[in-house]
Parts: sequence; C-alpha cells; structure tokens
Amino acid sequence: MTEPVKIHRLVSRPQFLAAAKGVSQARGAVVVQALRRSDGSDHIGVGFTATRKIGGAVVRNRAKRRLREAARQLLPLHGRPGDDYVLIARMGTAERSWDRLLDDVRSALTRLATPQGPDAEARRSSPISGQGPRGPGAAQDDGTE
Repeated sequence: MTEPVKIHRLVSRPQFLAAAKGVSQARGAVVVQALRRSDGSDHIGVGFTATRKIGGAVVRNRAKRRLREAARQLLPLHGRPGDDYVLIARMGTAERSWDRLLDDVRSALTRLATPQGPDAEARRSSPISGQGPRGPGAAQDDGTE
C-alpha cells in the first residue's frame, strides 16, 4: 500500500516568491504557480493568496477557504511530489460553482504536471529560463527604427 503524500503549507514570503519564478497556469477562477524544489524532499508544498483586487476581507477569506479545500482534495491526486504550488484567487473564485472551481484547479494541476516541450523540465526547475517573453531569437522592440 502506498503512503499518502505529505502536504506542507508555504508560510514565508521567500517561499511564495520562489514559486512565482516557476511556471504558472491560469484556468477560470484560479492561477496556479508551480516550482520544482531541489531539496530532495518528496512532500508537496502549497500556499494560497488573494489580492485586494478581488474584494474585501470577507470575499478574500472565502476565496482562500475554497482554494484550501480544493487543494486538500486534488493535490494528493494531481500534484507532483517535490513541487511547491501557490494557488492565487481571481475574480469570481468566491462565487464560482464548486464543481467548476474543482475543474479549474484540476485542469491547472494536470497541465503543470505534463511537460510542454523538450526543455520544459529545465524551465520548471530553473527560475530563469534564459529566454525573453517572446521566446528565443525573437526581435526585441527597443524603440529604434
């Protein structure tokens, strides 16, 4: 019988900032950021955040409670051991139907778990990809003609 995956909470600002340097997926009412840790541990790290743009304290707290429950249900099934995840509430997270919110989180986690190209693993583990926002070899607009 396999042991359940341990889930640890991200609590410090540097942990959240590190996850922000990884890859992210926006799906419906949630954005999920992921970063492969290099500490050799196989637990899953998870943190939650909601900005003031989505509403007042009551709305933000409701959105984070819903994201916590969605993560509790879905991370053991769809999360990768050794990764840190940050779930960011978007407009509508607090009001979205529960089934749709679960679908959004599941879709984002599944997409983050599947490689998207030959150098996807290098991008997941390295906070700096070495490429500009338009990809390798793209012309940069520096304002000169």
